[in-house]
Amino acid sequence: MDNLRLILLLSLGVVLFLIYQAWMEDYGRIPQAPVTTASEQPLSAPTGDDSEQPALPSDAPNAPPAMPVAATGQSGDTGDTGKAAEIITVETDVVKAEISTRGGTLQALWLKKYAEIAGQPDKPLQLLKPNDPNMCIVQSGLLGAADSGLPTHNALFSADRTAYTLADGDDAVQVTLVWTGEDGLVVTKRYRFERGSYLIHTEQRVDNGSDSVVALRNYDQLQRTDLIDPNKSRFVNTYTGAVYYGPETKYKRESFDAMAKEPLDLAVTGGWIAMIQHYFMAAWIPEADQEQTFYTKVVGGDRYIIGQYSPSVTVAPGGSQSFETRLFVGPKLQDRLDTIAPGLELAVDYGWLTVLAKPIFWLMEAIYGLVGNWGWAIIILTILIKLAFYKLSEASYKSMAHMRQVAPRLKALKDRYGDDKERLNQAMMELYKKEKINPLGGCLPILVQIPVFIALYWVLLESVELRHAPFMLWIDNLTAPDPWFVLPVIMGVSMFVQQKLNPPPPDPMQEKIFMALPFVFTVFFAFFPAGLVLYWTVNQLLSIAQQWYITRQIEKADAAKHKA
Repeated sequence: MDNLRLILLLSLGVVLFLIYQAWMEDYGRIPQAPVTTASEQPLSAPTGDDSEQPALPSDAPNAPPAMPVAATGQSGDTGDTGKAAEIITVETDVVKAEISTRGGTLQALWLKKYAEIAGQPDKPLQLLKPNDPNMCIVQSGLLGAADSGLPTHNALFSADRTAYTLADGDDAVQVTLVWTGEDGLVVTKRYRFERGSYLIHTEQRVDNGSDSVVALRNYDQLQRTDLIDPNKSRFVNTYTGAVYYGPETKYKRESFDAMAKEPLDLAVTGGWIAMIQHYFMAAWIPEADQEQTFYTKVVGGDRYIIGQYSPSVTVAPGGSQSFETRLFVGPKLQDRLDTIAPGLELAVDYGWLTVLAKPIFWLMEAIYGLVGNWGWAIIILTILIKLAFYKLSEASYKSMAHMRQVAPRLKALKDRYGDDKERLNQAMMELYKKEKINPLGGCLPILVQIPVFIALYWVLLESVELRHAPFMLWIDNLTAPDPWFVLPVIMGVSMFVQQKLNPPPPDPMQEKIFMALPFVFTVFFAFFPAGLVLYWTVNQLLSIAQQWYITRQIEKADAAKHKA
């Protein structure tokens, strides 16, 4: 029985270590930055591997031919690939974007309300980027027969303007790009950016001015390289890669390693695809009733693609066909993701404790709405959690106090029976029964706190709402480690004090291990987010106050009993 408390404390340490180990195994691959001397230039050339323009780009989907096969008299992906693409800039109140006329590719996007580095608001985070390192772009196009000449994401479009700005009083701004084939086929791409929104409405419209039926598919894809972040903590490794969702498949990760081993090929209705990274994502969201085939592809060994293509449709001469899709590019704000598409909020990945983490975030967000500071929200949340488990903790601390009283007698039993474990355990059980002590009662606070601790850890790690959030004094970023290690030290001291309130273990070796644990946990917590250490420290201080009060009351009652 005496070993159980030690086992639980060590289990907590093992859980912390396993969390870190799981990050490293699943997402902790350290990519090597490609060596390049070329300066970053806008995307103005095909992204295929061949120097000459192929009939179908190597990074286009391997979709079945659109049926019926109907040639339009053209060959390959038309558009003058010799011409340089133009860059169209778009600016709203929340984003600044660049669209290349080469395929109408959304090649760059900055989030104006999110800084790249804490304390530097004048340098917004760039989420989409056309060049290495950290290339990430959004592409779309059309597929048909090999000689259909439909424009893929390598075709050259034209635009009337090269700059769009959301004007005061306007709710949206729309960018239009046009591709015209030699036989009268016209494809129009539109991007609609709305005020205060990271959701972009897109459309590909096909007007068939030819004399032949045209069979085609629409496709949308996201292409990126592995993430290289020089400012990223080695102790915080979150998932970067592809994900997809469907009503039947639910939320699934498709890691870069998985793409390289086996490409995805899955028909889904009512789902979506995305590339996600810590706090941010880009997602294609088709119409809910439209079947799509989700696919993945690896190009050049270091460019990873997840995309979707539609079923084959035919456009009669003089007819038209529109493909409307929504595109989300921005922060993983949970209250917004909930309203965009089913399952999109799962991109905020709380792991296997989502059922506990989501209510914790909801409550913490509600508290933040009242106090306006995430640090104080964490403190108040800790107090509320402590109050919720007050009676359970009270029973546990009473058990610990009684154990503290009989500790000298337990030590005497150990001295009497020595290595005779069977007689020692029998005598200890008789003592517990006589004194009406539950030796397991003192372990309950640890058992209760472990799942809450892990759930809150994921809340603090995954919630973009807390990104770069300051608290007070030297703690200017709750999602980064304490720069002066003050909170970890306070936590370690409080852990040491709480151990002194607990009954000492009868085994000298166990006592030495317990004495070392505060130091071990202090070192471990020094690399954890300051918000998590703040929670644990406040929880420890509240536990010390409650345990001291209960122990004092029991000792007073016991002293009065002996006097009587």
